[in-house]
Amino acid sequence: MSSFAVLVRTEAKLFGREPMAVLWAIAFPPLLLVILGCVPAFRVHQHDLGGLRVIDLYVPIMILFVVTMTAVNTLPAAISLYRERGVLRRLATTPMPASRLLLAQVVVNVAVEVLVLLLLLGIGRIGFGVALPRAPLGYLVAFLLVLCAMLALGMMVAAVAPNTKVSNALGMILFFPLMFFGGLWLPIAAMPAALRHIAEFTPAGAATQALGDAAAGSWPGWVHLAVLTGYAVVFGTVAVRSFRWDS
Repeated sequence: MSSFAVLVRTEAKLFGREPMAVLWAIAFPPLLLVILGCVPAFRVHQHDLGGLRVIDLYVPIMILFVVTMTAVNTLPAAISLYRERGVLRRLATTPMPASRLLLAQVVVNVAVEVLVLLLLLGIGRIGFGVALPRAPLGYLVAFLLVLCAMLALGMMVAAVAPNTKVSNALGMILFFPLMFFGGLWLPIAAMPAALRHIAEFTPAGAATQALGDAAAGSWPGWVHLAVLTGYAVVFGTVAVRSFRWDS
C-alpha cells in the first residue's frame, strides 16, 4: 500500500473516532430526511412548489447540508488542529509533504459526502418515492461543482483561522446563513421573490437549485453553475495565497 493510501486510511480512522463528526455528517442528514418524509403534508404535491412535494425538495437540501457541514466545520477544524500542534511543520522535514495530508483530508471528506449522497438518494427513492435524478450527468456536474465551491470555502477558513477556536467559530458563523439560503428552514421555491434572487447568487442557494434542476430532468442553470464555479475559484485562490503551514 502506498504511503498516501496509508495516510488516507489513517485520516479515515481518525474521522471515525469523532462521534459528533460522524453523527452530524453521516447519521443526521438521513435521519432528518426520514423524519421529514414521515410528515404527511410533506408528501403532498403542491402547486406553489411547481407540482413537487416538500420531501422532493429536501433531498438536495440534505445533500448540501452534509457537504457544507464537512467543508466548513470538519475540514477546517482538523487542519487548524494539525497546524496548532505543529504536525504540518514537522511533516515539512519528512519525505511526505504536508500538502499530502491536506489532500488526504479532502479525500476523506469527499468519500463521506459521496456516501451520504447515495444514502439520501436511496432513502428518498425507496422510502418516499422521490425520483432519482432525471438528468444524471447534470446532477454529477452540479454535485462536483458544489464540492469544489464548499471545499474551497472550507480551505479558506482553514487558511485564515489562527487556531481551532477561531476555525470552529467561523465555521458555525458561515454554516447557518449558508443553510438558510440553501433552503433548510424554508425551501427556496417558497421564499419571497427578493430572497429567491439573493439565494441564487449564494453558493448554497446556487447549489440547491442546480441539484434540484438536474433532479427534475433539466440541465442545471448556467447561472447557478457559473456562481458555483466563481466561488470555487475565488475561495480556492484566497486559500492558496493565504495558507500558513505553521502557526
